[in-house]
Amino acid sequence: MPLLSLVPDDRLPAVDFIQSTTQMTELPSSRLRLRGGLKWRALRPVLAVLVLLAPSSLASPQESSRPQRGPKSDYTISVKVNEVVLHATVLDRKGVLVSGLNQEQFQVYEDGLPQEIKHFSHEDVPVTVGLVVDNSGSMKGKRADVVAAGVAFAQSSNPQDQMFVVNFNEKVFFGLPDNMPFTGNVAHLQTALSRIAADGETALYDAVAAALDHLKAGSHDKKVLIVISDGGDNASKHNLTQIRSMAGHPDAIIYTIGIFDEQDGDRNPRVLKELAKDTGGEAFLPESLKEIVPICEKIARDIRSQYTIAYVPTNRKPDGTYRSIQVKVNALGHKRLSVRTRTGYYAPPTTPPSPTAKATP
Repeated sequence: MPLLSLVPDDRLPAVDFIQSTTQMTELPSSRLRLRGGLKWRALRPVLAVLVLLAPSSLASPQESSRPQRGPKSDYTISVKVNEVVLHATVLDRKGVLVSGLNQEQFQVYEDGLPQEIKHFSHEDVPVTVGLVVDNSGSMKGKRADVVAAGVAFAQSSNPQDQMFVVNFNEKVFFGLPDNMPFTGNVAHLQTALSRIAADGETALYDAVAAALDHLKAGSHDKKVLIVISDGGDNASKHNLTQIRSMAGHPDAIIYTIGIFDEQDGDRNPRVLKELAKDTGGEAFLPESLKEIVPICEKIARDIRSQYTIAYVPTNRKPDGTYRSIQVKVNALGHKRLSVRTRTGYYAPPTTPPSPTAKATP
């Protein structure tokens, strides 16, 4: 039974069309006689009608044993190269997530100019998500709380999420085994978070760079990083400017959780705030380690409640410039709604002509 998945040009979710064919093998009538002297040839028209009227579960026994997927497991977003995709969180004035809004209630602006929304959805879609965890010496005594927070996040997430772990001190380590790039298993994630002890210096930017690169290997369109660190960096080859540029490819949302040691002179909450703001995530600076678990649960709810908005920019010049984005929402019955999404992106640079493309004299 072939399965066809089609994505229309108007960017609607994929729709599965199932085609089934029932085949009947005919035995030679000379080899089959029924009780009472009735021949197979005489009953063949009757049996053909019964086959047509039979339920699909009888006509196709393989179909009845096939697992049925839920509607959200089939949801995909196909995006053209020139589209900008935003994941937006809507909050009321009390900071409570707002759901049930429609496309007509959103307005998107790029560099102050209104943009036409081409795709809109509000679905709990699975994501590819990486936990980037500081294991430098300043994290000693905090590891148990961090592991518990990571497990709480996994338990509150979409069961179809692809998760991975990046542990770091002055070096960067992937927590999962080499033959397991992603997992949805909570026990595997817990083991990955616990693999190394806290020691050494801090290469935060290198860890984020490695995680952003690994996100590209995930099969889900929506990409998320959760960074747990004090924000300091004293051992990276990358710098903050490079990381902020990299975060736009693959359009990752970055949430940050700052765990600070008052005696640590390298702590830098500004970095954590900037990474979150640039990408449409949120920065959390808890005063107590006891807050980390509920924060991770809140992040999981935030991810699962976001609106997806796509538009084709009116400015299509490949000039490499930064384009600022603003999303507004107006809904009757709701006052002072705020929208959190990425603040902008860099347009692709102009591609210089290839030497082979030059005309020969």
